[in-house]
Amino acid sequence: MVKGMGESCFEDLLPWLMETLTYEQSSVDRSGAAQGLAEVMAGLGVEKLEKLMPEIVATASKVDIAPHVRDGYIMMFNYLPITFGDKFTPYVGPIIPCILKALADENEFVRDTALRAGQRVISMYAETAIALLLPQLEQGLFDDLWRIRFSSVQLLGDLLFHISGVTGKMTTETASEDDNFGTAQSNKAIITALGVDRRNRVLAGLYMGRSDTQLVVRQASLHVWKIVVSNTPRTLREILPTLFGLLLGFLASTCADKRTIAARTLGDLVRKLGEKILPEIIPILEEGLRSQKSDERQGVCIGLSEIMKSTSRDAVLYFSESLVPTARKALCDPLEEVREAAAKTFEQLHSTIGHQALEDILPFLLKQLDDDEVSEFALDGLKQVMAIKSRVVLPYLVPKLTTPPVNTRVLAFLSSVAGDALTRHLGVILPAVMLALKEKLGTPDEQLEMANCQAVILSVEDDIGHRIIIEDLLEATRSPEVGMRQAAAIILNIYCSRSKADYTCHLRSLVSGLIRLFNDSSSVVLEESWDALNAITKKLDAGNQLALIEELHKEIRLIGNESKGEHVPGFCLPKKGVTSILPVLREGVLTGSPEQKEEAAKALGLVIRLTSADALRPSVVSITGPLIRILGDRFSWNVKAALLETLSLLLAKVGIALKPFLPQLQTTFTKALQDSNRGVRLKAADALGKLISIHIKVDPLFTELLNGIRVMEDPGVRDTMLQALRFVIQGAGAKVDAVIRKNIVSLLLSMLGHDEDNTRISSAGCLGELCAFLTEEELSAVLQQCLLADVSGIDWMVRHGRSLALSVAVNVAPSRLCAGKYSSEVQDMILSNAVADRIPIAVSGVRGMGFLMKHHVETGGGQLPAKLSSLFIKCLQNPSSDIRLVAEKMIWWANKDPLPPLDPQAIKPILKALLDNTKDKNTVVRAYSDQAIVNLLKMRQGEEVFQALSKILDVASLEMLNECNRRSLKKLASQADSTEQVDDTILT
Repeated sequence: MVKGMGESCFEDLLPWLMETLTYEQSSVDRSGAAQGLAEVMAGLGVEKLEKLMPEIVATASKVDIAPHVRDGYIMMFNYLPITFGDKFTPYVGPIIPCILKALADENEFVRDTALRAGQRVISMYAETAIALLLPQLEQGLFDDLWRIRFSSVQLLGDLLFHISGVTGKMTTETASEDDNFGTAQSNKAIITALGVDRRNRVLAGLYMGRSDTQLVVRQASLHVWKIVVSNTPRTLREILPTLFGLLLGFLASTCADKRTIAARTLGDLVRKLGEKILPEIIPILEEGLRSQKSDERQGVCIGLSEIMKSTSRDAVLYFSESLVPTARKALCDPLEEVREAAAKTFEQLHSTIGHQALEDILPFLLKQLDDDEVSEFALDGLKQVMAIKSRVVLPYLVPKLTTPPVNTRVLAFLSSVAGDALTRHLGVILPAVMLALKEKLGTPDEQLEMANCQAVILSVEDDIGHRIIIEDLLEATRSPEVGMRQAAAIILNIYCSRSKADYTCHLRSLVSGLIRLFNDSSSVVLEESWDALNAITKKLDAGNQLALIEELHKEIRLIGNESKGEHVPGFCLPKKGVTSILPVLREGVLTGSPEQKEEAAKALGLVIRLTSADALRPSVVSITGPLIRILGDRFSWNVKAALLETLSLLLAKVGIALKPFLPQLQTTFTKALQDSNRGVRLKAADALGKLISIHIKVDPLFTELLNGIRVMEDPGVRDTMLQALRFVIQGAGAKVDAVIRKNIVSLLLSMLGHDEDNTRISSAGCLGELCAFLTEEELSAVLQQCLLADVSGIDWMVRHGRSLALSVAVNVAPSRLCAGKYSSEVQDMILSNAVADRIPIAVSGVRGMGFLMKHHVETGGGQLPAKLSSLFIKCLQNPSSDIRLVAEKMIWWANKDPLPPLDPQAIKPILKALLDNTKDKNTVVRAYSDQAIVNLLKMRQGEEVFQALSKILDVASLEMLNECNRRSLKKLASQADSTEQVDDTILT
C-alpha cells in the first residue's frame, strides 16, 4: 500500500510506528512496530533506508536512553535484513557494534533482542558479509566486558557453523575437554571462507576464550571449539604464531582479566603441547620482559607462573638458566605491579624446585641492595617475596641480615610483611637490632636506625611475639653494658608508646622492669624508661591501674632500697618528675578499696621521699587534692594514717608549694587530731608541725591547740594535741605572740607533774622544745623556778617531768643551756637526775647526759668533762639493765657520723666499760654495746681511731676488742647506721 500510494497518503503512519517502536509497556507492540516500520521502509525504497539508518544506528548505540527505547531500535536490525535482503549489506558493518554493545546490556530483554538480530545478520549475510562481520566479532572476542566476549563467541560460533555446514545445537558435554567433533571438510570450508590468517586469528581467539575468567565464556568457547576443530594439538601448532601474538598483546593489557586469560592460556598450551614447546615460549617471554610497557612486563611474570604450574620439576630445572634471570630481573623492576607479579613467579618457582629457588634468587637480591640505582626496587622485591613466602624466605634471610653489620633497613622492610613467621626469629632479630642501634647511638644515623627498629617491633602481631619482645628487651636492660641498656630502653619505649597491641597480661613485668631502670646511671636509659612507663600508664583503664598498685609499691620500695634513701634519678627528671606513675597512685587513692587506698598512699609517700623538691612541685596539685578529698571521708584509721603521713612528707619536701591548700590542710589536720585512733592523731600532729612552716599567721593555730589541750578530757587526745603543740613550736616557736607564749609556758608547767605518764612526758617535751624560743628573761624564770629548782621534798612525778623537760631543752638549745651562766647548774642537775633512785628519772638523766656528750663532742675538742665521763662508766655498770641500755644508746647516738671523734684517752675508760657489756647476759645490752663501740671508734669512717685505741689499751681489753671486732664490729661497720629516735618524750 505504501509503495503503491506513496508516503504522502500515510503522513501519520511513520510517526505512529516510530512512537510504538519505543512503547514501554509491551515488547510485542515494539516488535510489531519494528516489523511494520521495516515493511514501510522497504516499500518506500533504499532512499528512505539511507535517510533513516544513521538515526536508527545512532539511537541504538546510545547508552543513556531507556532500555525499552534501545530495545525497539535494535529490533529493527532483526527485520530490516528480511525486508531489504542484499540491499542491506552495506549496513551490516555499522550495526554489528550496536548489536555487540547491546549484547552486554544489563537488561536481559535487550540482550535477547540483540542476539536474535545478530543471528539474523549472520544467517543472511554469512557468505556475502564476512569481511564486515568478522572484524567486529574478532574485536568482540577480546573486549574488556565479559558479556560482549560471551555474545561474540556465540555469534562467531553461529557464523562458523554456517560456513562449515554443521549444526551448533549438538551437545559437546564429554569427559575430556579435548574431545573434538569437527571434520576435515568443515576445517577446509572454514579456511576457504576465511583464509588461513583470519581462520588462525578466530581460532586463537576461541582457544583463549577457553581460559576466560568467566565460566559462561569458557563454556561457550569450548563448545564452539569442539564443533569446528577436528584435532586440538595439531590445530594449536598451526595457530601457534598467531596465538602468541595475541597472548603478548593480552599480557600487555591494562585489563586484569585479559592478563589472567593470557596466563592461563599459556599454562594450558604447555599442558596440551608438552614441555617441548618451552624453548619456543621462553625466549618470547624474555623478550617481553625487555619491553618498555610495564603492563607487558607484568604479564610476562604472570605467564611464567602459569607455565611453571603446568610443567614438571625437571623441565623447570632444565630451563632454570632462562627462568631464574627472568624472575630476578622482574623482582628488581622499577614498577611495583611488575614486582608483585614477579613475587608470584618466585612462589611458583619455589613450589616447583624448592630450596634451589632461594639460592638462585635471594643472594642476587641482597647484592642488588648495595646498588643505589636498583636498591629501592630490590628491597621491595624482597618484601613482595616475603609477603608470599615468609615461612621459607625468612629462615634463609635472617642469618644473613643479622650478621654484623646488621642490615636493619632490610629487616624493617621484611618484618612488615613477615606475619607470624617473624615471631620464630625474634630471638635472633631482637639482639641484632639492639646491637645495630647501640652502634648508631649518638651518630647522625641514630634516628634512621630507630625508625628501622620501630618497623621491626611494630610488625609483631601475635601474643607469643609480644611476650618475647617484652622479656628479651627487659633482660637486655639489665646488661652491664650501658650502650646495650640504652638501645634496649629506646626500643622498649618505642614498643610501649606506639604498639597497638594489648599487652595487659604483661603489665606487671613491664612496670617492674621499667621502674627498676629509674636508678640507672645513663640519662638515655632514664628518659626512655620514663617515657615508656608514662605511655603504659596513660593507656590503662581504672581496673588495670588499681590492679597495679601493689606491684608498683613493691618496685618503688626496691628502687628506694637500691638508692639507699637518696633521690631516685628517674623521679627527678626535669619537667617529668613523678607524672609517669602518678595516674595509677591517684586512681588508687580516689577509687581503690580501703586496702588499695592505703597501699597507694604509702607508695605515694615513698615516692615523695625519693623525689627532689624541684621534681615534685609540678605535681603538687595532682597529689594533694585527692589526698585531702579522701581524708574528708569516713575510712579506716590505717587509710587515714597513710594519707596523713604522705601529706606530711609532701609538706616537708615542697612546703610553700602547698600554700594554696593551707586552709583545707589545717582543717583536715586539726580534725584528725581528735580521731579515735591514736596512730591517726600522731600522724596529724606530725603533719601540723610541717604545715606551720608555711603559715604566715601562726597565732590562731597556737591558740586553737592551747584551748583544745585545756578542755580536752580524753587523755589520749590531749597527749597527741600536746605533741602537735610541740611540733608547731618546733616549726614556728619564734613567730608566736609573747602573750600566747606565756600562756603556753604556764599551761605546760602546770602539767609537768601530771598523773598520766604520757601527758607528763608530752608536756615536758613541749616545754623543753619551747626553751629554744623563750626570751632570756623567760628562760631564766623557767630554769630557776622549775627545771633547776631544788628537788628535795617534791613529788617524784614532778621531778620526772622536770628532768624530761631539762633533757629536751639541752638537746634543742645546747648553746643556751650548756654554755654560759647556766652550764654548771644544768650539768649538775642532769648528773643528779641520772643517779636518782627512781628509774624513770634516772633514765631521763642519762638521756640528758647523752645530749650533753653530743654538745661536748661537737665543741669540746675531743674531751669530755671528767664528771660526765665517770658517770657514764657508772651507768654502763649499773645493776639495772634499763640504765645500762639507755647509756649505751646515748653513747651510740652522741657519736654518730659525721661528728668528730673523741680523744683516744677520753674514749679508753668508756670503751673498757662497753667491752665488758659485750659479755652481758641481756642480748639487747650486748647488741647496743657493739653499736656504741662502732660509733665511738668511728669504724664506718676507717680504722684510724681503732688503731689508736689498740695502742693504749691493756692486753685483756685489747684481746676483747679484737675478738669483738671479729665477731660483730667489722660486720656492723659495713652496714648503714640505725636511725632510731632516742628522745622518749616524742610519742610513737
